[in-house]
Amino acid sequence: MVDALELARQVRTGETTSEALVQASLAKIATSDQTLNAVVHLREEKALAEARKLTDTGQPFLGVPLLLKNMGQDLKGEPVTLSSRLFKDEVAGTTDNFVSALQAAGFIIIGQTNAPEFGFKNITDPVLYGKTRNAWNQDYYSGGSSGGAATSVAAGYVPLAAGNDGGGSIRIPASFSGLIGLKPTRGRVPVGPNGWRGWGGASINFALTRSIRDTATLLDWLQTYQPAAPFATPVNLLGFNDQLWDQDKHLRIAYSTVSPVGTPVSKDAKQAVLDAVDFLSHEGFAVTEQTNPLDGVALMKSYYVMNGAETVAMFDDVSRSLGRSVGPDDMERLAWLIYQAGLGVTGGQYSAAISLWDQASAQMDAFHDQYDLYLTPTTAHPAPRLDNPLVDPAIDAQIDHVADMSLAERMQLLWDYFEQELTQSPFTQQANLTGQPALSLPTYVTKTGLPLGIQFTARKGDELTLLRMGRLFEQAGKLQLRDN
Repeated sequence: MVDALELARQVRTGETTSEALVQASLAKIATSDQTLNAVVHLREEKALAEARKLTDTGQPFLGVPLLLKNMGQDLKGEPVTLSSRLFKDEVAGTTDNFVSALQAAGFIIIGQTNAPEFGFKNITDPVLYGKTRNAWNQDYYSGGSSGGAATSVAAGYVPLAAGNDGGGSIRIPASFSGLIGLKPTRGRVPVGPNGWRGWGGASINFALTRSIRDTATLLDWLQTYQPAAPFATPVNLLGFNDQLWDQDKHLRIAYSTVSPVGTPVSKDAKQAVLDAVDFLSHEGFAVTEQTNPLDGVALMKSYYVMNGAETVAMFDDVSRSLGRSVGPDDMERLAWLIYQAGLGVTGGQYSAAISLWDQASAQMDAFHDQYDLYLTPTTAHPAPRLDNPLVDPAIDAQIDHVADMSLAERMQLLWDYFEQELTQSPFTQQANLTGQPALSLPTYVTKTGLPLGIQFTARKGDELTLLRMGRLFEQAGKLQLRDN
């Protein structure tokens, strides 16, 4: 499949029309998605009408079909279910600033993709919509929480799809599904007018793509300075795409294959990094093995503290709206566990968690005084099978008694519950907490035919170095993309 910029060029020159592209995307979804289950909502007539009325004003993605993630990306008049039964009938009253920017870039929004309830998992299996399958092998998950977006791109429904990333939710499915996944610097892309700091600033919107130039051009179009926003990153006035071609061979690159939380890392994930190290060394870069300087376990515990407290705030709003308290029957078991754990979090504990993130950000800034890029696996293992529960049934059963536990016991249960999921993907969360940009590249395929990504992390604001590195791998034919 050609990339989004090529499709836009074809629309602009009259080789095709936006209406034809939208119809082609809808036809692919109709043919394949009953099995893959990546798309949960379509707006066929609205999208076709918008495609027919399209006017060329120089938009980079003129007339290209796009799928939004069914979470944190509101389009007026369309569902905002958060993949939760509790919100299955909710409809957006406004279009958020991120989605407005996508529309201004020329995209025609054709629908929404599947995600786990509230985005809490690194797989996509909500009770409301069911499991999303991997386009490479339908016996496996495509990842999460932007799992529906990943499958939609890997299966060729659309050339790129919107996602968001609060702990790896773009990069994890990019690794599991053989795609390019960029998490930009905190404060880089539009936020508001409702949600201004998702998950304490950990979550940020962007997309999963098939080409570096699509990624760079999209970042060019979306990058912004919002005076009202809680976080801001200086705008790259020269543009990312225009600067892709100037590769600096004097970069200092550190790498590690060790999990930051001490969990096992597969031979395939290690080999993916070592293959990249060999390539980089051959290209003349200085590459040094270097241990992660952060306390990964402490940071993950602080992440769960934040997640619990933010979930309490969300359900407090819901309870006021409903006129009653929410209960375990309103949500999936994991959401109930996170909510109950959050009820015990004090203001001081939440503040200490955020303070730890700031300290980690300063540590990584100092780290990047020595090394321009940090290379790790994106995920420690390939995608899990659909029949892998990723949680011990005995641990899951304890959720029935979580309301009777102390805060320490609830937090320990939450840690135990996530242990297998965290083992799958321990490398992505830190960039969310420090606010750094991180890029997953699809450079490796296992002997069993499953993709795996490598991840580069850079100093805050330095997406350009990441994108140049991505282009180097792309130009050398190192990116392993699925034909569709």
